Amino acid sequence: MMLKHLLSTSALLLSSLALGQAVKGADVAVTSGGRAYQSYLAAPASATPRPAVILLHSFNGLEQGYRDLVDEMAAAGYVTLALGWQTFEREPSDTTVKTLVEDGLKFLGARGDVNMNAVGLTGFCAGGRYTMLLQPQLRQFKAGVAWYGFPDQGGTAAKPHAPTALIGDLGTPMLIIHGTRDVPSPVAGIYAYAQKLDAASKTFKLSVYQGEPHGFLLSGGRLTDTPASRDARRDMLAYFREWLK
Repeated sequence: MMLKHLLSTSALLLSSLALGQAVKGADVAVTSGGRAYQSYLAAPASATPRPAVILLHSFNGLEQGYRDLVDEMAAAGYVTLALGWQTFEREPSDTTVKTLVEDGLKFLGARGDVNMNAVGLTGFCAGGRYTMLLQPQLRQFKAGVAWYGFPDQGGTAAKPHAPTALIGDLGTPMLIIHGTRDVPSPVAGIYAYAQKLDAASKTFKLSVYQGEPHGFLLSGGRLTDTPASRDARRDMLAYFREWLK
């Protein structure tokens, strides 16, 4: 586990963007359960298959900040698909989201520019919980990055399992990003989750940002230009660069 006390001098541009040029994504429809989910995709110009990432937005929807992040990730070399999992329901069941993610994998697999042996999963808030929940279940993902998720949320008809219950099934590395002043998902629960991962000898990294609240990546639906936001995005890209090969 690593606790990051950030200084203003760490405010640098995302160095990974030097790997590619500016990329502009486009809206796409991903069909799942007979319905077209309004999603967003960006891909680097490449003659060879590239690693890919599926992104699951927060409970506030597929905001512009996530679209901009998808563009950034494509510029860094990743075919990135943000699934609009709230297209039809604000709070769909875990089964519905899992099926959508599986269909998102099929969507990527139908493209000629994706290396399906190097696909990652990332999510934010509710999407962070989905990352914790689905990475152990879907072995196609070679790594995951869970931003301020909810490891203990579950126990209802729509959400029968908490991510903590599936730790034993986790077979690929996970990066957990969280803030010390997260109120909806207190950092104490994240430390407990990390301890359980460690006890189960799972491969993970924990990056905790001092003073940061829940959802610190975005403000008003846009990417924040703060040391924590920039550093966490670099951290995510570096993690995927290590494990998606």
